[in-house]
Amino acid sequence: MKKFLLFFLITTSGYTQSEYPQDYFRNPLDITLVLSGTFGELRSSHFHSGLDIKTKQKQGLKVYSAAKGYVSRIKISHYGYGKAIYITHPNGYTTVYGHLQKFSERLEKYIKECQYEKESFEVEVFPSSEELIINSNEVIAYSGNTGGSGGPHLHFEIRDNQERPMNPMLFGINVKDTKQPFVSAVYAYPKDENAIINGKNKRVPLRLIPLKNGDYEVEKITAHGNIGFGITSYDKQDLAPNNNGVSNIQTFFNGNKSLEIDFKRFSFAESKHIKRLIDYEYFKTKRSRIQKLFVEKNNPLSLYKDAYDNGYINIEDSTASVYKIRIRDFNGNETWVNIPVKGKKTKLENSIDNDISEMYLVYSEQPTTLQSGNITVDFYKNTVYEDALIDFKVNSDTLHLHEDKVPLQKNFYINYDISNYKSEHQSKIFIARLYGYYKKPSYVHTKHKGNILSAGSKRFGTYILAMDTIAPTITPINFQNKKWLSKYRYLKVKIDDELSGISKYRATVNGKWILMEYDYKTKMLVHDFNDNIVKDTKNELKIIVTDNVGNSSTFEATFFRK
Repeated sequence: MKKFLLFFLITTSGYTQSEYPQDYFRNPLDITLVLSGTFGELRSSHFHSGLDIKTKQKQGLKVYSAAKGYVSRIKISHYGYGKAIYITHPNGYTTVYGHLQKFSERLEKYIKECQYEKESFEVEVFPSSEELIINSNEVIAYSGNTGGSGGPHLHFEIRDNQERPMNPMLFGINVKDTKQPFVSAVYAYPKDENAIINGKNKRVPLRLIPLKNGDYEVEKITAHGNIGFGITSYDKQDLAPNNNGVSNIQTFFNGNKSLEIDFKRFSFAESKHIKRLIDYEYFKTKRSRIQKLFVEKNNPLSLYKDAYDNGYINIEDSTASVYKIRIRDFNGNETWVNIPVKGKKTKLENSIDNDISEMYLVYSEQPTTLQSGNITVDFYKNTVYEDALIDFKVNSDTLHLHEDKVPLQKNFYINYDISNYKSEHQSKIFIARLYGYYKKPSYVHTKHKGNILSAGSKRFGTYILAMDTIAPTITPINFQNKKWLSKYRYLKVKIDDELSGISKYRATVNGKWILMEYDYKTKMLVHDFNDNIVKDTKNELKIIVTDNVGNSSTFEATFFRK
């Protein structure tokens, strides 16, 4: 009995400790943590899955392993995390280090052997638990700006054993933050056609009144029926001027908790559904993210807790109510928004009805096909989150498919019949989406099957057929033909393709493949002579670059080294 009691006390006492190990993971850099991005921060198409640590606007800072473990994955890609290392630790968690400039000497040697074996700059490998053992505080890499990075920084993640990213601050990795979050806008939303807010049945901006203590009041609103609210909110930290994401949002109606959104952990599979958390239409038209404090149909996000009536509140006639929002950052700084609501059944103001006579209904729970002329658009089940009325017009080879302000769960598919084009031209045709003020064509990954071109997309807009008959350009940057390069460490070439874009490239010296790293942001190919592949005095360089429709260019030059 005494043994059982002792066991009970030991096991139950463990539950009172932190759910996450503290002082296990260290800061991966030897500098004070200053963030350009926080965990769970709202991005254009996903939630930010880690911490973006500033590196003093430069590259080459030593990156340390956050704890001992082994390298379980190395991935190098043109986009995304660029050069990235994944370390699995004895406690079951995995740390991720992204946008690296280069790896430590032994990891660099390992991955370059893989690249030369596969004859590819882009590689992804999964070493065994015995191959690349990592010690605590070991330098594993140097910070950089590779992949989809918008500037030099280190992307750092901690994932659980199900590969779900978690907020690294849960593990004791802290950033100085004594500033409370701030709110820049508040909105009210009707749940259905029977709800009225200040005489309107649509999203209504509310007048925000800042208070001296950092909280906010909202000018009293009149409403009736089921309504919800949305906010635009950010956090600032002590050592950085940029706006970051908040950690937790709670709402209360007449003192009772209505909804909680907790940015603590999520899966990559659900990250794309950020379109259901934010007001997507407002974001695409105003470039500002309203976080909706209610849960709409087909919202699978796991961030919500205690969503009573999905976060909506019911306002009855002749009532006085109070809706409150509490916004917190990870360090516990908090801001309150107080919204007084007067229940009053008022007459709906006259509104201009949109002409929907020429619009088409796309169903959420069943497939929909739209067809006109030589163009067919297929929407499979659950492409849209809810039934949507959209514009669909075809003019020759131009497809006007609504505007990019309706959130989509997955791709719809555009199919063009190009049998009316000459056979010698068909291979050079692709589907493009027009973007920007000048409506420039942007290549959409296009498949050819007989006379049918197909492309998938998650964005409405205007699509056209484009033809690319011009081969990519290849321009030497730091050398000329028949020159000596003995004093050079790097061989640099710029490649570009104005229309369909670069698909692949291959470089050889004296017939032997050489590694050339590609940075799409600068359009540069770079070979490091320290790879010791180029050993002859006279060398014949050959580079072949191919665009997305198969046009190829070949560059040849002779250089000398000793």
